[in-house]
Amino acid sequence: MQVLIVEDAVDTSKFMARALEEAGHQTQVAHNGVEGENLARSLNFDVLVFDRMLPLKDGMKVVEDLRADGINTPVLFLSALGDVEHRIEGLKAGGDDYLSKPYSSAELVARVEVLGKRVDPDNRTTLLKLGDLEMDLITRKVRRASKKIDIQPREFRLLEYLMRNAGQIVTRTMLLEKVWDYHFDPQTNVIDVHISRLRTKIDKEFDHPMLHTVRGTGYRLEA
Repeated sequence: MQVLIVEDAVDTSKFMARALEEAGHQTQVAHNGVEGENLARSLNFDVLVFDRMLPLKDGMKVVEDLRADGINTPVLFLSALGDVEHRIEGLKAGGDDYLSKPYSSAELVARVEVLGKRVDPDNRTTLLKLGDLEMDLITRKVRRASKKIDIQPREFRLLEYLMRNAGQIVTRTMLLEKVWDYHFDPQTNVIDVHISRLRTKIDKEFDHPMLHTVRGTGYRLEA
């Protein structure tokens, strides 16, 4: 499953991401309500995990706004406020489940997996969008500004991973493991070649570039 974690405590978010990834899920992390809302609106997730109290925009308000706009991705609220009244408030705001802090990693994973099973596959989003870039996961077609982009299977997988991690720095190690299924460095320029080809296809004929190189670190895809 694809899980979005919105938690302002960096160490806590790392703990959550590690627990979910060890259970076989993919995660993306945001540290404030505005960033979390933007990701929830622009990318395809199976479950959203929101801390109730977040910088810039309260977690409950984010979920209320998502629900008002018809985004029904299952939401697990996390909060140190665990009494009955606070749990009810979270559920009324649009949450599907509510987990009080502190909690065990096993319970977190179990709750997320239960929520993920509630998603109706027929209603699951199959379109990834970032700015004017669109990727249809069913037809495997890519468009930017409504212009069709011809893309090879490995490039498609690379772009999908970048879009699912939009705005975040993606390292070469991450790409080797998630796109090429390598758990070692093959000491080749395979990533550079594919990034160059992909950049030519999605950026060359358009007004502003989306695929950026972060020197000495990796790459970042931004609208």
